[in-house]
Amino acid sequence: MAMNQALMGNRVSTVLARRLGGELLRLRDAAGLNQHHAAQALSSGAAKIAKMERGWVPFRDPDVRALCALYGETDEVAIDRLLALARLDRERRKAKGWWQHSPGAGGLAEYIAMEDAAQRVRNWQVSLIPGLLQTAEYARALAVSDDFWQDPDDIERVVAVRMKRQERLGGAAPLQVHAVVSEGALRQEIGGPAVMRAQLAHLAQMAELSNVHVQVLPFRAGGHPCIVGSFNIVSFAEAGAVDVVHVDGVTATVWVESAEESAVYSRFFDRTARLSMAPRDSLGLIHSIAKGM
Repeated sequence: MAMNQALMGNRVSTVLARRLGGELLRLRDAAGLNQHHAAQALSSGAAKIAKMERGWVPFRDPDVRALCALYGETDEVAIDRLLALARLDRERRKAKGWWQHSPGAGGLAEYIAMEDAAQRVRNWQVSLIPGLLQTAEYARALAVSDDFWQDPDDIERVVAVRMKRQERLGGAAPLQVHAVVSEGALRQEIGGPAVMRAQLAHLAQMAELSNVHVQVLPFRAGGHPCIVGSFNIVSFAEAGAVDVVHVDGVTATVWVESAEESAVYSRFFDRTARLSMAPRDSLGLIHSIAKGM
């Protein structure tokens, strides 16, 4: 991807543009039109429509409006949502964030860029403390245990990136975070008891922030919708309006970009949150586990 970005400049497939392109493609299919019809509406070639629908180029507002008119989309709320996606994508393409020149960002560079522009992140974690709420010692222990990172300098760069990300929790417009964490993540002794005690104390401290909402899903909750794996729901506007989902796998990360699929993750997250302990009770369990280490 880095080589493609260098060669193609602004013509880079981005998460937000793919989301917007996918929604416009869905509208085109529903209208029974092909790419040549869309190209005529924009006085362009079909190649431009293909690139737009694949998220390879930024979208101009007049083009979005013209395509919505052609496809019969008259709902102003829906059109405004598509325009918001276009604006966010243009802003993201122009942004010169610190992560672009940080070797420690690695494959997370695109996620960090999205997190930097987001208003809210909802995080479900099965076995780890969420990255935004980790201590440096905990993050370092994780990096050491990962076979991918061998050089001590590389490990320190990874830790530095994790700490830099946490700056989004402060400032004039802090990131809103709702983290639901499995009880198992609190009991997994990453780095040993001393590191884990400090991590749990830090988690409890972060949970006191007005923009950080932490819930623990206890073992006694049994089965739940999110049992299969961890994910992040990144929101750029009011809840559900412009959401994308980041799923971190063993060998690759996956972006869930369609409105329908991201809505499923939202429902699953909300149902799991309802099964979890209230924030104050969660805080009590965090302190209790820390004392037991």
